[in-house]
Amino acid sequence: MPGGGADAGLYAGMTGDLAAGGYTVVSFDPRGQSRSPLDGPATDHRPADWADDAYRLLELHSPHEPAYVLGCSAGAVAALELLARRPERVRRVVAHEPPLVEVLEDPAPHRALFHGVREVFRARGAAAAMAHLGAGLGEGPDREAAELPPEVREMAPRMYANLPVFLEHVLCPFTSSVPDVAALRRAADRLVLAAGRDSRAMPALYGPARRLAELTGAGFAEFPGGHVGCTEHPGEFAALLLAELSRKNWFGAAVTSVPCGGS
Repeated sequence: MPGGGADAGLYAGMTGDLAAGGYTVVSFDPRGQSRSPLDGPATDHRPADWADDAYRLLELHSPHEPAYVLGCSAGAVAALELLARRPERVRRVVAHEPPLVEVLEDPAPHRALFHGVREVFRARGAAAAMAHLGAGLGEGPDREAAELPPEVREMAPRMYANLPVFLEHVLCPFTSSVPDVAALRRAADRLVLAAGRDSRAMPALYGPARRLAELTGAGFAEFPGGHVGCTEHPGEFAALLLAELSRKNWFGAAVTSVPCGGS
């Protein structure tokens, strides 16, 4: 499940590794983005709607058995919603950096940042809003860009075209949503919260996954790269994901950071 602004192409660099590991890989373009146009006017998106879209895809592609689910960013928010609402359809969820800042001890600064980004978008456009978001999250101006796989580079124009939907209708509704912690606690044996090691200094991205692992008793895994580690280090990311999907049970274990090699 890709994040806000991205589409199925987000995972193109690691699909081959997952398929070689014995998995049938299905991804999709979130509603209103890329090749999933909406009928009617655009409105604010809800995690429940994205979760319902994923549920319908599971009913289509895996009607007789539960599935493994990876969600990143807004896709992780929706994946958690799917697990809370339809636990019988999920074998395991890996939720990578869900920006659910309302679970943090002091969500107010992060809430203000995201609302400020939306206001910058309305006043000055998408480029200014994304620059404001990066600065607010703590991304350094000299951060070196990773060399992206060709399939992911091919997604870039679509992702740029999706920014108005993301900035106006996804960013604030998703980051301000509150997960069903009680339901996730009941399904903690099927849940792994995850964050990128390069996001450690970004509390709005790293902090919610860590905090939700504590609140639910689910496992916590640290993946290579940052918020989009699946595109920065697709091979390493896929290898660790395969390890997490094959792990027998996280439930009852101490919350643990899982080391991974490379950089």
